[in-house]
Amino acid sequence: MAMPAASRDGVPDPLPVLARAVAGCSNHNSVGEIAARETLEQVMADALSKSGSNRAAVRAVCLAVSGVNHPTDQQRILDWLKDMFPSHVKLFVQNDAVAALASGTLGRLHGCVLIAGTGTIAYGFTEDGREARAAGAGPVLGDWGSGYGIASQALTAVVRAHDGRGPQTMLTHSILRRLCLPSPDELIGWTYADPSWARIAALVPIVVSCAESGDQVANKILQDSVKELAASVKAVVQRLSLSGEDGRGRFPLVMVGGVLEANRRWDIGKEVVNCILKDYPGAHPIRPKVEPAVGAALLAWNFYLRESENHFDKI
Repeated sequence: MAMPAASRDGVPDPLPVLARAVAGCSNHNSVGEIAARETLEQVMADALSKSGSNRAAVRAVCLAVSGVNHPTDQQRILDWLKDMFPSHVKLFVQNDAVAALASGTLGRLHGCVLIAGTGTIAYGFTEDGREARAAGAGPVLGDWGSGYGIASQALTAVVRAHDGRGPQTMLTHSILRRLCLPSPDELIGWTYADPSWARIAALVPIVVSCAESGDQVANKILQDSVKELAASVKAVVQRLSLSGEDGRGRFPLVMVGGVLEANRRWDIGKEVVNCILKDYPGAHPIRPKVEPAVGAALLAWNFYLRESENHFDKI
């Protein structure tokens, strides 16, 4: 995402996006460091080329990347960026959840973001810079409430129903029909032939459809996912005291990801918000009007302004 430098008076509306570029996975935990670096370098080069600009004209870069979970992750990518850009360019690296938060607050790092797509994470910031996160550890460590978590529980329910360990469910017929499989026995081969997270998570609409049709197993899976997603947000809010001493203080709650989008009658996002509001009535739900890449560009601008102002203050 390439954007021109805004004035110090604020962010223009509409946002003047100069260019967009799309590339593959840049999570070094998934594709390795070499592939991740090549992807990041290529997508930034594409964005600059489409905008008619070059690296020397850049003032600041903010990369919000999945897989940035530790200061060593940040430093690794900062070192890559230092090799790519001239020394005058201000460089910032964040977890991708931070950009998602900024997409709802237009660059202001305050509040909590809940992302629920293939995976899930809750991430929060206070106005004085403290931060906290919950979930986001990946499916092996229990990203319950994510698209992968919901769909994998549905697949498990089908297997349990088939071998007699669990109740019968509409999920069996619906999932087999969707995957063009003749029997639940074939699910084992289908699952392990390509156990990629997104491929499994793509089954979420079937779970929602069965829940809407009254299937108790599907309903319980979604109800449990709502509780898990709300618990992630509540953990962040509590650790950062985002709601104030009385628990009623107002704070932004940015909602991002396909699982949280309205799904006809069974609206997971709405149920999560209702669950959170019971404990934190000051939560202000926000559905971003811009994508997280714009949030990252706004963060770059805000970080740049802050560093520039600090520099002038020292002169």
